[in-house]
Amino acid sequence: MERRNFLRAAVVGTGTVALGFTMTRESIAYPAKTGPSPYGALQAANSHGIMLPSGFTSRIIARSGQAVGSTGFTWHGAPDGGACFANGTGWIYVSNAELGTGAGGASAIRFSSTGAITSAYRILGGTTRNCAGGATPWNTWLSCEETDRGYVYECDPLGTAAATRRPAMGRFKHEAAAANPDHRVIYLTEDETDGGFYRFVPAVWGDLSRGGTLQIAKVSSGNVTWANVPDPSAASTRTRYQVSGSAVFNGGEGAYYRNNTCFFTTKGDNRVWAYNEATKTIAIAYDDNLTSSPPLTGVDNITGASVGDLYVAEDGGNMEICIITPNDIVAPFLRVTNQSSSELCGVAFNPAGNRLYFSSQRGTTGSTSGGITYEVTGPFRTSL
Repeated sequence: MERRNFLRAAVVGTGTVALGFTMTRESIAYPAKTGPSPYGALQAANSHGIMLPSGFTSRIIARSGQAVGSTGFTWHGAPDGGACFANGTGWIYVSNAELGTGAGGASAIRFSSTGAITSAYRILGGTTRNCAGGATPWNTWLSCEETDRGYVYECDPLGTAAATRRPAMGRFKHEAAAANPDHRVIYLTEDETDGGFYRFVPAVWGDLSRGGTLQIAKVSSGNVTWANVPDPSAASTRTRYQVSGSAVFNGGEGAYYRNNTCFFTTKGDNRVWAYNEATKTIAIAYDDNLTSSPPLTGVDNITGASVGDLYVAEDGGNMEICIITPNDIVAPFLRVTNQSSSELCGVAFNPAGNRLYFSSQRGTTGSTSGGITYEVTGPFRTSL
């Protein structure tokens, strides 16, 4: 019997498969199973080619190679990871550019309190393959280079202060970053088939210029310990090979933190992981092998809503953003049609939680110059 079918049968028959990991949760046990979306079925594709639940609408806020609204600022190619930041009564959406040597970086779009675009500008340039990243509690954007021995750059969403390289956070094929203000650490994922899961402990919380300690996870029966990486610069040995027995994660992607837990994704095995810093345990929150008719494949960027829902974008699959609810149901939230040569990324809510931003990295053309960045508005739930 094929492994995938065997595991799905085991889940359906017993409700859970331990696989050596603890299956604890804030409420109901992992892993998430296929079920109905709290928003109901997807409706027919709208004029943007997006299938949304009833009551939701979309708009295009930027296209690669074209001016953003009436700002005159040209939006970057290959838009990828993103985040939103409060800005007075409005907000700012920041987006990375996953472009080749020296062509990467990040840009920002500023919105008024009504959602009108007021300006757009560059906040990082001259870097390489800026894929995902993460926001900090002190309102900066960590832009991560997805290239061998890549860096993390700390950026000002306002575009006032110059972006700064943070070498203490390690040189490896960075993907995402997720800050944990409760325990004052920052988690980092690595996009390698034998990648590590990292934790950066700043010397001074809120001031990454002071350096800190890079650590890599070791896992035994679901329990996690952290070992210091001897040489974060990876001058002679890649960071993931420096600590004997460090855990291997197949293609680290997005990361999101809430309530003691860092949720992160691995595309090589289509999993969402949940690491609990308080208990130092790790669990499989979702695995497409562990549910029937899995709606979520090609797992990539991840974010969350204040109500507790997770939103996971697909690189491949059906070009969907899927929702994972706090009671461990996974279902499609939206689907982008006629863009099968692209990937979805940059999922982020505005501070009020009533607008969701994301990008189709290569749009309808399948080229890095064809990226499209969208906004979705509608009755996002505020209670369970």
